[in-house]
Amino acid sequence: MANTIPDITLNDGNTIPQLGFGVFQIEPEDTAEAVGRALEVGYRHIDTAEMYGNEAEVGQAIRVSGLDRDKVFVTSKLNNAFHRPDDARRAFDSTLAALKMDRIDLFLIHWPLPTRYDGDFVSTWKVLEEFRGDGRARSIGVSNFQVPHLERLVAEAEVVPAVNQIEVHPYLGNEEVRAYGNAHGIRTEAWSPIAQGKVLDDPTLLGIAEQVGRTVAQVVLRWHVQRGDIIFPKSTTPRRVEENFRIFDFELDDATMDRISSLDRGEAGRQGPNPDTFDLIPD
Repeated sequence: MANTIPDITLNDGNTIPQLGFGVFQIEPEDTAEAVGRALEVGYRHIDTAEMYGNEAEVGQAIRVSGLDRDKVFVTSKLNNAFHRPDDARRAFDSTLAALKMDRIDLFLIHWPLPTRYDGDFVSTWKVLEEFRGDGRARSIGVSNFQVPHLERLVAEAEVVPAVNQIEVHPYLGNEEVRAYGNAHGIRTEAWSPIAQGKVLDDPTLLGIAEQVGRTVAQVVLRWHVQRGDIIFPKSTTPRRVEENFRIFDFELDDATMDRISSLDRGEAGRQGPNPDTFDLIPD
């Protein structure tokens, strides 16, 4: 099996590389070097966000790489402070300016914030529909949306999200949200795919890794890929960046896939905030 990253076709006909490079919690001063290294390894999908504070450095790394803009898939996300329609429009303009790009491949609502803005994320979504309509966002989607949030968008909006970026890893399968997405053509992107490192010393996963001659991280990332989800592990360690890329030249059998899925702890396995209550507005 070749070490080639598959493309996944979204519900709008656009494609996205199934493996990307995430820059969450990479300091701005370190971002350009980290992204540049990832691009050298072969990554062609970079996931950033307004709230990460490193969009400008992502754009810088892509320009310096010499790669054609169309060869690199770029995602960013709306800052929680800018859900009101006019604020969202200004924030999107700022994202394009920071990246120094005239369009972005995928733009997401970062969090639904159901306890903020009178629970109105639909009007925010309709602004993203504008960005898609004028071509400045090729695809639009959401992040951290639960099933009731998705149901509202499907019922009240014109465009079904292309993706839903949610916390998924062996300790939190997030199966209900994934199932809803699968049923409605919304692809799942798994953030924190190795549970912020919490799964790396799991005895079951260590045993599987030894059996297949891979690292635990590679085994878990391969599990995600075989489930059909899109992933973008983050690392600033060159060896790990390369290891995370080498997950397309082996396969896990069905029994092994099931063993990994059985590690699901439900809500107790969640590492990040619960989207039903998370309401942080950054300063």
